[in-house]
Amino acid sequence: MSAALLASLLRAPQGAGRLGARDWNAVMAAARAERLLATLAFRLEGVALPDPVRAVLDDARFDAEREKRQALWEADRAAAALAPLGIPVVLLKGAAYAAAGLKAGEGRMIGDLDILVPRDRLEQAERALLAAGWEWVKPDPYDDAYYRQWMHELPPLIHRERDRMIDVHHTILPLTARPVPDAGAMIADRVDLGGGLSILSEEDRVCHAVAHLLADGDMAGGLRNLWDIRCLLSDIEDISRLEQRAALHGLAQPVARARRLCEHLFGRGSLDLGMVDQMFVARLLSADGWGRNGRRLLGQGFYVRSHLLRMPPLMLARHLWTKWRKGHRPA
Repeated sequence: MSAALLASLLRAPQGAGRLGARDWNAVMAAARAERLLATLAFRLEGVALPDPVRAVLDDARFDAEREKRQALWEADRAAAALAPLGIPVVLLKGAAYAAAGLKAGEGRMIGDLDILVPRDRLEQAERALLAAGWEWVKPDPYDDAYYRQWMHELPPLIHRERDRMIDVHHTILPLTARPVPDAGAMIADRVDLGGGLSILSEEDRVCHAVAHLLADGDMAGGLRNLWDIRCLLSDIEDISRLEQRAALHGLAQPVARARRLCEHLFGRGSLDLGMVDQMFVARLLSADGWGRNGRRLLGQGFYVRSHLLRMPPLMLARHLWTKWRKGHRPA
């Protein structure tokens, strides 16, 4: 599978010299599908490459730098909007990695701006952002009520002039999820960057990335998220502190699994994985030579799993039935 070839290049860039034209086509397709093309460009820096490959990778790096500038400007605007209220703005995901100059930010494509604010300041933050030019993306009353009652964030907002989206979180997993992370502890232990912005601590950055990959979604685009985790783990000096923090957030098992998956795909690959871990690996490597999901049945299984992780079965049945009636269909 092309995703496996992509993972091998991220792990050992020197292997690029052995690839032929068909291999490069497959790797490029998988890298685009996983939003890892610019990251691959950073990993292959200094490695001899065919001219067409180098041109594509250079373009990807240019695009990633543009997205980085846009994301950091959007973060600055959000901080300015919330500064009069004294609300701490904790950057999450790609914007956090870029703002702090972390290895996980190298070539990271950044879409929406994700921030974390205290739950008891959420209404104030909402009013301030609306006054500063953001507006609702989802006008549907059911979606709005669902977000506000059960989700870990406000309904998505988009700026009316800049056309950039912001997701305002008050914790890192839906309120109906089984793990209950301590968002208050995350905010209390944040690392200040100046300018009204901060990021999570080293350990909490890993916990959040793991929660997003393994304890929430259907793992679509999971290889990029796992690469994030691999880079974030390289910043950890004391694994025991990470284990303690993961236990605090109810994420001990997902963090342990993420470490195994990182070792298997991006490390020495010497682990003897169990059957469940092997299923996760198959999902992570499901992109085919065209960048499409080559294991649709497995993808559907993880789609169902993602919803079961988010809410109890009866609530899930009501939610899916409501969405089905509204015309929503899983990809």
